[in-house]
Order: sequence, then C-alpha cells, then structure tokens
Amino acid sequence: MATFEYTANPARILFGPGTLDRLPEEVRALGGTRVLLIGSPRSAGRAAGLLGPLLTARFERPVPHTPVGVTGTALALVREHGVDCLVAIGGGSAIGLAKALALRTGLPQVVLPTTYAGSEVTAVLGQTDHGGKTTLTSPEVLPETVIYDVELTLALPAGRSVTSGVNALAHAVEALYAPQTNPVTDQLAVQAITRLGRALPRIVADPADLAARADALQGAWLAGTCLGSVGMGLHHKLCHTLGGAFDLPHAETHTVLLPHAMAYNAPAAPAAMSQVAEALGVTDAPRGVHELVVRLGGPTSLRELGLAESDLPRAVELATATPYPNPRPLTAEGIAALLEDAWHGRAPAAAGPPDLRPGGGAA
Repeated sequence: MATFEYTANPARILFGPGTLDRLPEEVRALGGTRVLLIGSPRSAGRAAGLLGPLLTARFERPVPHTPVGVTGTALALVREHGVDCLVAIGGGSAIGLAKALALRTGLPQVVLPTTYAGSEVTAVLGQTDHGGKTTLTSPEVLPETVIYDVELTLALPAGRSVTSGVNALAHAVEALYAPQTNPVTDQLAVQAITRLGRALPRIVADPADLAARADALQGAWLAGTCLGSVGMGLHHKLCHTLGGAFDLPHAETHTVLLPHAMAYNAPAAPAAMSQVAEALGVTDAPRGVHELVVRLGGPTSLRELGLAESDLPRAVELATATPYPNPRPLTAEGIAALLEDAWHGRAPAAAGPPDLRPGGGAA
C-alpha cells in the first residue's frame, strides 16, 4: 500500500481570454498601490496602460536563469520607488525575477504568463551566480495571483511554443516518478501530458488556434502545479546544470534533454513511462517524445544549442557532484552516455526491461 504526503500551494487563478483586463482589480485586491511592472516593452505595454496610476516603475530587461546581479538592479528600483506590489508579464525570465524580488522583500505578486513554462504556480526559484545555478523552494516566492489570458499566448511563435510546451511537459513527466508522487499529482500530470501532446501539433499547424492555445496553457498550469508539489529528478538537474554553467537557453535545453533523461530512467520507472505513453498515444514514451519534437521542428541536439563537445566532461562532473532523488541510480558513465546522445541528437534507445535492482524500481 502506497504512503504519501500532499501539500497544495495556494494561489488565485484567473483563466480565459481577456482576463488581462482584470489586472488592476487584482492588484488592488492584494493591497497594491505602487506597482513595479516586469516585462519587455512589447509584452507589458497593454498591462502598463491598464495599471494607469497604479504603475510606479518598470523593469524591462529580465534575463534568463535569473542572475543575482540583475535581481540586485531591480531590487534597487523597488526600494527607490517604494513599490508595494510586483506584476510580471512574460515567460520564465520575467516571472523568475518577480519571484526573486518577492523572496527578498515579501511583496505580493500578480503574474501573467505568455509562455507555457509553468513556473508561475511553483514555490521554486532558480538563480545563477558566478557561472552556477542553484534552486530553492520557499512559500515566499509563490505568486499570489496568476492571470492566464489565453490571448497573450497568441503572439508566441510556433517554434517557441514547442520548446516552451515541452518544458512544461517535462514537469509532468518527472512528477510521475518523483519520490513524493501521489494520486493527485498523478492525475494532474497525465492530464497535462494529454493536453500538451494534442495542443502543440495544432499550434504549429495554426498558431492562431485559440482553443489549442487554451489547451496548452491549461496543460502548462497543471504541469507547473505538479512541479510545485513534488521534487525534481535527473532531467531538471541536467537542465539547471547546463543552463547555469554553460548559459544554454532554458526551454530549448529542456526540449533536447527530456527524451534522453526519460530513456535513462525508463528501466527504473516502467509504470510512469506507461502512463506517459498512453497519454501521448505512443508505445514507447522516450521515443514518442523525441518523435513529437522532431515532427514539430523543435531542437534535438545540444550541439545546435551551442554546447561544445569539450564541455561534456564538465557537465557530467557537475550533474553527478551532488546526490538527488532519481528513480535510477546515477553513474558518471551513464550520464556521459546520455549527454553524448543528446549532444549528437540521436534518438533515444527503446526502453529496456524494468530495473529490479534495490532502489531502482520506483515508479
């Protein structure tokens, strides 16, 4: 009989087309009167107009991986203008910066995602400093209100929709074999994978398909909710390692690595892989994800993302330096082979038989 613990992270969710218009009332509901708006001029222009006199300052240059130096610059702006509420509109860079500021100030956040990253509903923050990326979990970084306006995602190009969507897919996949897995997150993960798997091909075929965009955005929300409830495994560790140490693009790195991390863990997580395969309508989960990425024109190799082959030994060293929960034990040889395949863009090997070694069969 399974035993588990489940903690729901509280957040107010507004979902639907046109919900951006409710931004001012949501800010006021949190007691906000002096807003720092985080987001590029293109992303945040309409939000700025809606905020009107509530808008006190803007930060228009959020950076991927949330460098602490950039956070320091934005923090000075918060203090200079007496900001009492943070509003972030955009992808993981804007939302990550809002989280980093909330951690340091305790200020409430309203976030409006324009991609499918899912980080807006997690209490997880990743930050980079001196060439390394670390993550922490704290209720202080969880946004109080998330506004999912489907219309905001229409401007996301098809290619970025694919990589962002696979980023979200990774949250759901790893939730199925996390040590903290439970019936609630299992159901959310399967639903997220199903929605993303059917939405992304439709978005590539017609980026203006609002119903497909809504499906993908709901899938991202559910996937992020999973990530916020369980721990992260090999896939996320590798992405944080490569992103922090080698400055690789976040969503693209997720897209390349996910099939290979799944293939590595497949022998030790057969039940999880069966759930993923069924949700995607394929027979082999890692190969199915790889073929989906290929079909949608997404990146398939670390080489095309700018990682040098000479960087692979250092990546292996960093990825295996600190133990962390994972269904299959980590070895330097195994991770080296995984990254070698991912660097060349090879299709992952078909899943082998279940790993029956002690500590190797959790799923």
